[in-house]
Amino acid sequence: MSTNRIATLVLFSFSAAMAQTATSRMVGAANSFLATLDQKQRQRLLFAFDDEKQRARWSNLPVAMVPRSGLGMGELNASQRSAAMALVASALSKTGFEKVQQIMDGDETLKRNEGGNPMFGKDLYFISILGTPSEREPWMLQFGGHHLALNITISGDRGVLTPTLTGAQPSLYTINGKTVRPLGRESDKAVALLNALDDGQKKRAILSYRLADLVLGPGQDGKTIAPEGLKAPAMNERQRAMLLDLISEWSGIIHESAAAARMAELKADINETWFAWSGPINVTPGTNIAAYYRVQGPHLVIEYAPQRMGGDPAMHVHTMYRDPTNDYGGKLTAK
Repeated sequence: MSTNRIATLVLFSFSAAMAQTATSRMVGAANSFLATLDQKQRQRLLFAFDDEKQRARWSNLPVAMVPRSGLGMGELNASQRSAAMALVASALSKTGFEKVQQIMDGDETLKRNEGGNPMFGKDLYFISILGTPSEREPWMLQFGGHHLALNITISGDRGVLTPTLTGAQPSLYTINGKTVRPLGRESDKAVALLNALDDGQKKRAILSYRLADLVLGPGQDGKTIAPEGLKAPAMNERQRAMLLDLISEWSGIIHESAAAARMAELKADINETWFAWSGPINVTPGTNIAAYYRVQGPHLVIEYAPQRMGGDPAMHVHTMYRDPTNDYGGKLTAK
């Protein structure tokens, strides 16, 4: 057998093993977490896979305003909390988990900035499991709280992250002497794409009206909206590559093997994908935009929505990531 043939087979086997390992890693992490819990805790953590009320029990709002079910991080001891976060990390890419940690750190910063306000902070993030962790049968991991809602459906070697909400308040803060922007790349890449458009393209991309918040946020499961703005075929190759790079900030949150499959789907959809902008077009480098934007395709809706509720809207951001054809892994689990 030729060297090239052997190398191809090794690469194929390695890729297949990686796809299998992602699911087995999550199942192992889930079982390790479950082993740290007592019976009452497990009863609170576990839900039926088809529990529609629990699936929809997520929000950008604080837990005091929209209660979550499952186990709160503040209720767990140190080893349980570590195991819970290890489970979340197992389902995400390295950059995805870093984003989650930065969102939670931001909420802890908000708590300090508001004099220790008990509505905020890392203790108020909840974890739940729908179904039984399995390498074959579908199950779901939920994790979230204020400005975070991860809905991760696992079915065999396939993983679906939609619907997922990521947000930040403050969206720029300092921790250990380092400036942190949890959604900084989402802002920077979008304004770079807008600035790469010529005047005619911008005229089509920029909407004639202002949007102030998410259109397809919490409580809007099943709702659809018509695409608007500039369609990708009207972009050049470089601009389309920038659009895909922007999309990757959401599709790349989940673990790498699922993210690669998701990006392949979205790349195939690129000629049916739209980019729309609403609001100011200028931004100071190193800060976040104060404009709303949307990316929409056959299997995708992304929204970025600064909040205009007093203060600087760029410092309080909500974003939404959906697949209108496959939220909660509907296509994976359809019978």
